[in-house]
Amino acid sequence: MSSNFVIEGQEVAKSYRVVGGTIDRVRQLFSKRARQAAQQIHALKSVSFTIEKGDAVALVGVNGSGKSTLLHLICNTLKPTHGKIIRHGKIAALLELGTGFDPEFTGLENVRLNATFHGLSKEQLDQKLQQILDFADIGEFIHQPLKTYSSGMVLRLAFATIAHVDADILVIDEALAVGDAIFSQKCMRFIRDFKKHGTLLFVSHDMAAVQSLCNKAIWLDKGSLLMAGPVKEITEAYLHYSLQKIAGEERTLSAVAGDRSEEVGNKAGAEEGAFIIENIAKAQGWNTGAAKIESVSLINADFPEKQYFQGGENVLLHITGKAVETLKSPILGFLLRDRLGQDLFGTNTYEISKENPVLTPAGAGLEAEFRFKMPYLPNGQYAVACSIADGNLQENVQHHFLHDALIITVSSSANRWGLVGIPFDGINLRLIDGGTRVSKS
Repeated sequence: MSSNFVIEGQEVAKSYRVVGGTIDRVRQLFSKRARQAAQQIHALKSVSFTIEKGDAVALVGVNGSGKSTLLHLICNTLKPTHGKIIRHGKIAALLELGTGFDPEFTGLENVRLNATFHGLSKEQLDQKLQQILDFADIGEFIHQPLKTYSSGMVLRLAFATIAHVDADILVIDEALAVGDAIFSQKCMRFIRDFKKHGTLLFVSHDMAAVQSLCNKAIWLDKGSLLMAGPVKEITEAYLHYSLQKIAGEERTLSAVAGDRSEEVGNKAGAEEGAFIIENIAKAQGWNTGAAKIESVSLINADFPEKQYFQGGENVLLHITGKAVETLKSPILGFLLRDRLGQDLFGTNTYEISKENPVLTPAGAGLEAEFRFKMPYLPNGQYAVACSIADGNLQENVQHHFLHDALIITVSSSANRWGLVGIPFDGINLRLIDGGTRVSKS
């Protein structure tokens, strides 16, 4: 175990006794045997984990998997039935919306109460109060009872408070989902800044947000720890699990265990300086055995010999595959991902074939071609994920999916900002002096 941990769970379990009718409750009150015989719900089952200082850890899993229970145990608002949790540092948490707030108190009274609960003295709160009110930005509603607030206003008040209590560990549940776009962006800016010096525990079903914010993940399923490790590895496995749930029992999405001994960022250049590498043989993913991806390529359509991309060039992406079984309505598609596994952009063939599906008999081949302008991406390595599915956008089975089927390199000295930049048709700067325009393009 690392000596740098801030939270450690040791065989943590949490159970609840199911209470029946009045007679059962009376029996359990006076009879040890009745209490022992009562049905138990096991919300957590012997979960052990370690979170180190500076980590940003996502807690993922379907509803009912035990995520909220574990958060409450970490925050000490629940006690474990077995095991223990060791904490080092001050925790500030945003759990279920409104937790710790009194609906009869005004917003201002709730801020004072909640800040005191988080350890701020009266002097410290007086110094920070205006910052909290400015962050919440709810105006005169601060003097109204909380029961008159919308869920978005409660979120504003709750987040503004925990953002100013000088915590070492920030715990964020899915409450952020109720916020408007402007306030959500403000919260995300705060979280990204907090990560520079603090430890984050983040719960969300939004895998893009998880991949963007976190470096590690813990996956709970039915109260048990299923996986823990790098966020990219966990989110890929969770995607596989989710799609298997959608596919149901008719198809089994068997894992494709590619060679992951090298990280994506190290693969480019590993083969005699190559910057575009087909990686199908090493890529991880899954298949059902009904179809197979055979090749994927991405080239500069104007200069095919170029082995890297700068942004703005015309590119051609090819995917070829084969139907092992008859496919009634095949869909081929791709996603371009950054090194964190975040989906940047992609598309599929469904739009061009939805009116006239290409019935593909067993043994026949398929080829998809995508032409587009390469966006302006930050320099580095990127992975192309691709798939063959059968069905439509709402109901389909992903028969073969590969996460890192192709590795490409982007390298340019030009300025670019953001995750994805676009080619511009023109940029003009005009000086207006005495009615005369002087242009520079």
